[in-house]
Amino acid sequence: MMSGSTRRVELVLKNRFLSYLIWQSIHSSLIFISLLSFSSPHYPFLSFLLFLPSHLLFSTTLSFIASPHPRPRFTLSLLFAFSAAFSASLSLSSVAPAAHGLPGVSRLGFRGFLVGSLFGSHYVFKRRWVLHFPIIQRPPFFSFKMGVPSSARRALKLSIVASVFSGILLELLPHPFKYSVATGRFFTEQITSLAATFTIFFSWELTHHLHWVLHTKRSIFAPPKGSAAAETNPSEHLLSALEESSPTSLLRYLAYLDLCMVCENNVDTWRRAGFFEETGETYKRVIAVCLKPLEHLATKLGEGLGNPVDKATQLSNQLLSPTDARPDLKHIEELHNFQLYAWCSRTAVSLTACSRKDDKFGVAQLSGSNAAVVSTLLSCLLAVESFMGKKTNLQSPNQLLGPAGIKWATVNSGRVDVAAGKRRSGPVNSKAYAIADVLKTSIYQIVSAFHDEMLAGAKASLLEKDWVTNGKPLFGTREMLIQKLRLFLDFRAT
Repeated sequence: MMSGSTRRVELVLKNRFLSYLIWQSIHSSLIFISLLSFSSPHYPFLSFLLFLPSHLLFSTTLSFIASPHPRPRFTLSLLFAFSAAFSASLSLSSVAPAAHGLPGVSRLGFRGFLVGSLFGSHYVFKRRWVLHFPIIQRPPFFSFKMGVPSSARRALKLSIVASVFSGILLELLPHPFKYSVATGRFFTEQITSLAATFTIFFSWELTHHLHWVLHTKRSIFAPPKGSAAAETNPSEHLLSALEESSPTSLLRYLAYLDLCMVCENNVDTWRRAGFFEETGETYKRVIAVCLKPLEHLATKLGEGLGNPVDKATQLSNQLLSPTDARPDLKHIEELHNFQLYAWCSRTAVSLTACSRKDDKFGVAQLSGSNAAVVSTLLSCLLAVESFMGKKTNLQSPNQLLGPAGIKWATVNSGRVDVAAGKRRSGPVNSKAYAIADVLKTSIYQIVSAFHDEMLAGAKASLLEKDWVTNGKPLFGTREMLIQKLRLFLDFRAT
């Protein structure tokens, strides 16, 4: 059962969807008017009644398939491809010149079905339905304007390819719309089809860009500043959206984005200060929702890679072919969720670093949240590095120390496995490296903020007591986490 605050935020998303449909109808109408300049249909009003609903169908199914989570969406993908084919068929037949007659209109409608199928298949294959949130939040109009040239270029490329392939398929596939035409009329039909296809694709590209602009805009999950709710419980709206919404919903991703911007920036400091209230419950809830996706990533990678200290698992992994890409295929969906892991990691470390000055009641340290954050980040980093092929075996003290107890500056336990060579050229490797970079930067941020305290704890053999949890970690062993943390403390983790 969702709370009232979550329902109010969902109302914002519904208003965004309605705004998206209204604005796409405006640019679709303008594009239809431009089509009339060269197609000149005999019944313009009837053509408009076919053209506009066809684009509305495309826009609605695009909104259904779009998601910030890169999970497989087979059924919705088929629905989108079919709606794109049907929409293009209606759009292309609605702008056919009257001189073509019913056979010509039917032929263009069938050709529209072919080009629409190609566009829908390309859209799904390229995973363009995944919503990527911009690093810099700009005004919607400016963001939309900046995407118009790229939309036109992409529409031109796709329309040329789709027109060529549809023209070939139109002649090869058996259908009832074949008829002999004069050479002049044939070229007229090709030019009309290409121009109409480009215009339709351009409208669809603008619709895709408009949907991205409106649905990735930051939403503020907070009561109005100065209200009673802002004074008593300013974090309830945000926590309700994070805890009660679906894990793959746009609502939760927007909540994570808002949380990350609050913790990293000094814009709404009153909201960040509300996390450090006296009881510590709010802080623990925020840290818990941030660590949950990272724990999920470490657990899933650990299931595929096995325990690095388990001899049986190591032997079975060594017997696999170096070119075996099954781990990549199994975990590719997990690694593609990079933006969520980045928000969670950055939020957790920002709050941990801020707690050094802002945590007046000491809830971060007393609740064990600091140790939980560091342990989760280290476990996740070890899992990702192991997935990339780096060996995570423990180093002996003799390897870490040189003669007379001097530490070598070039110690590095990151030897690369042979199987990693296969992953370097794949799409998974870049995602894994990006996640590893975010995790390492996050850990270094904590180490930089608490370097003096950590160094004193390391000398007194209390480092692991304050910064590493006592239980079994999500990946690896507690000794591995302690050794990895010491590398970060010496600024030698690469």
